[in-house]
Amino acid sequence: MKSHIFGRSTKGALPVATKGDGCYLIDADGRRYLDGSGGAAVSCLGHSNQAVRAALHAQMDQLAFAHTGFFTSDPAERLADRLVENAPAGIERVYLVSGGSEAVEASIKLARQYFLEIGQPKRHRVIARRQSYHGNTLGALAAGGNAWRRTQFAPLLADTTHISPCYEYRDRQDGETQEAYGLRVANELETEILRLGPDTVMAFLAEPVVGATSGAVPAVPGYLKRIREICDQYGVLLILDEVMCGMGRTGKLFACTEDDVAPDMITIAKGLGAGYQPIGALLTSAAIYDAIAAGTGFFQHGHTYMGHAMAATAANAVLSEILDRDLLSHVTTQGDKLDAALKAQFGDHDNIGDIRGRGLFRGIELVADRSTKAPFDPSRGLAARIKKEAFAAGLICYPMSGTIDGQYGDHVLLAPPFIIEDAQIDELVGKLSTAIDKALAA
Repeated sequence: MKSHIFGRSTKGALPVATKGDGCYLIDADGRRYLDGSGGAAVSCLGHSNQAVRAALHAQMDQLAFAHTGFFTSDPAERLADRLVENAPAGIERVYLVSGGSEAVEASIKLARQYFLEIGQPKRHRVIARRQSYHGNTLGALAAGGNAWRRTQFAPLLADTTHISPCYEYRDRQDGETQEAYGLRVANELETEILRLGPDTVMAFLAEPVVGATSGAVPAVPGYLKRIREICDQYGVLLILDEVMCGMGRTGKLFACTEDDVAPDMITIAKGLGAGYQPIGALLTSAAIYDAIAAGTGFFQHGHTYMGHAMAATAANAVLSEILDRDLLSHVTTQGDKLDAALKAQFGDHDNIGDIRGRGLFRGIELVADRSTKAPFDPSRGLAARIKKEAFAAGLICYPMSGTIDGQYGDHVLLAPPFIIEDAQIDELVGKLSTAIDKALAA
């Protein structure tokens, strides 16, 4: 049957998903797929959570939507309260949107307006990192350092500068401690601020654990603390993008708390709604909100579906499942088991260079030569081959190319549901191993 959907690709037809069952998705032919990446690190509760479904049914009987230009709603208010209650110190306000790109876009615009409100209109520059990803709207894409996604849209993007990522596997020098390496790359931020002019820089934007672009790359100890010090020294806002790594994915509700860092703004999405509704949020400090309140009193931004009652209801139910069932402990426990299983299977593999991550957010990097860390030739399309072979085996995972610089390097990102059990970890690793071996042999 001809489809009128304009999808992600015009090549080939996709199977039709018809049902979810825990960690599995089921297509129209009855085939089951283990969701080893939660889609794109979204489905943290799996695909058939009864509590979330019941909450949505109940809310639908009360109120689906009321525009935030006229009303607030109980679900939105409850969600904001609970997020602030669990957020890092200083976070006091929640701006609800419909996804991660919207949250990042809002953070950039709010940073600009904040400095206008406090009388520093020259501040307009954003500094981010190479090999980062912050979303696909133009502002978020400009801030991101994902070269592959940026290239064709470059003429449309605002000028943003990028410093080195915190990418220990590739960039830590022989004989250099983790702490020394972290300080070295963090200090690039100060160098860049001074180059641009401290009175022109408004924000530094980074993922505490880099997701799609590099594959679950955590910051080394001390890195984010030094970043925080530099931002404080020069009056620059620190925005942490936890759209992919937040909401329990690393074993902490907010990933940055593991680094003992409190940002000025945090962006979240994906696991916040767990796929049951599209929702994201920008969390911001009291200082930023108070500056707007004492000035114009109006954030010149907004979207039709922000604060949507059904979406907020889903997020409230998701948070209840994560916190009340203590799924964060399960993430830590199962994350350690997944890490151990990956290392047992791939630790001596000739073409696996690095196994990394936190909690149930894990990445493996493929190399042509372990001793030199040389990547495969991009013409092999290795990541795409792995994705195809894994899907054929009944496993959904998230391989990407361009890991190193947007052109070279391949990795596989894993972000299974928080409810994954031991047997499913074994299934995931076994099917991934088969897929990798078949892709390498092709």
